[in-house]
Amino acid sequence: MGVLKKTTGLVGMAVAPNPHHTLGALYGKILRTLQKMPESSVYRKYTEQIVKERAAVLKQTKDAYEIETKINCGQAEELIIQAENELNLARKMLNWKPWEPLVAKPPKSQWDWPPTKA
Repeated sequence: MGVLKKTTGLVGMAVAPNPHHTLGALYGKILRTLQKMPESSVYRKYTEQIVKERAAVLKQTKDAYEIETKINCGQAEELIIQAENELNLARKMLNWKPWEPLVAKPPKSQWDWPPTKA
């Protein structure tokens, strides 16, 4: 184990008492949510890849500083916030079902860029 972390240095963000456990639980919940989506879903494919990579880092080490260094996306507390946000989004995606076909065809020039003047 590493040195006890006293502060995040970020205003309003307290030190997570057990970031390894919290991240492991969140990554597990995200993966279980993603399993409910079709394998062909692009969101599932890429989110699953990222979460599995981060979960592998958790399995390799217990030290919060080493986890932060290997994942390289902020402090452990920030990683927890990112995982919570991803879990919320994954649950919303289950309701939205973006992998299903559109109910109505989009207007012809909807995806054109830059937009043309009518």
